[in-house]
Amino acid sequence: MTKTVMTENSPFFQEQKARLEQGWAGLRDKPEETPETTLRALWALAAGEPLSVDRAMGVPLEALEPGQAEALKGLVDRRLQGEPLGHLTGRQCFMGLELLAGPQALIPRKETELLGREAIKLARSMSQEGERLQVLDLCTGSGNLALAVAHEMPGALVFGADLSEDAIELARENAKFLGIEERLRFFAGDLLQPIREAGLGPFDLILCNPPYISSARVDEMAEEIRAFEPKLAFDGGRFGVGILWKLIKEAPEFLKPGSALAFEIGLGQAKGVLGRLRKNPVYTDVQGVEDAEGETRAIVAWKAASSLEVNQRN
Repeated sequence: MTKTVMTENSPFFQEQKARLEQGWAGLRDKPEETPETTLRALWALAAGEPLSVDRAMGVPLEALEPGQAEALKGLVDRRLQGEPLGHLTGRQCFMGLELLAGPQALIPRKETELLGREAIKLARSMSQEGERLQVLDLCTGSGNLALAVAHEMPGALVFGADLSEDAIELARENAKFLGIEERLRFFAGDLLQPIREAGLGPFDLILCNPPYISSARVDEMAEEIRAFEPKLAFDGGRFGVGILWKLIKEAPEFLKPGSALAFEIGLGQAKGVLGRLRKNPVYTDVQGVEDAEGETRAIVAWKAASSLEVNQRN
């Protein structure tokens, strides 16, 4: 007797897609996830090949045997119950890199690619023949920013730090997954403390995608985020800017003169953060980086090249 197999052209595919469409509650910060792209990623997983949405959209789907089709139904159930797609597949694409994902760290978002592209642009502008660029990524999470820079800048030495031991372990696994672990070092600890203890720095570039959601807003976030992703990764304290202020204060100690600090901010935070930076004499040439909607979502500030420049700004 011939076993019935399910293909992406079968009614079964459309049935599962309809289920996802009926119960869909996608997130604004995961625009790549739609009912169809989600189904393709879950289908690939059920077929035995875990892929991110981005990768699943670029490959033909294997036919599913009956047991695999039942497994897919279960995966669709879990997604409809709010479990993040990245946790189900164990994969997330960031700046073209297929990364491991899981509950240990915040799933990388497409919006952070704005900071990633800016970081690579800055790193390339700073790279000089004969000198090894040193980059530090704070609040590194799964290591996505550090990994993107290391991948694009083979000559750079990249460091990452995060308060979460679990996140650091995932970042290390990602470095191995990409085969570039020899060019990255990750440390667990509070912001710059592990870097200070290791005696590292100064750096040519410091990056950070810090928690910037106010504590009061955490309970208002989608259940998919607050119930499944680590609170440590998005709770920025009472006003959402506590870690940002600490970063701005402490980063100059670890920056070379004429080097840059670049970090992500939340919607509506640009005016206050830019204002504080521009009043700080340690920083110069403070710029906001806008997304496709014209919102400032990243900031770049250069450390003054000399004490004379600092004095001139006082």
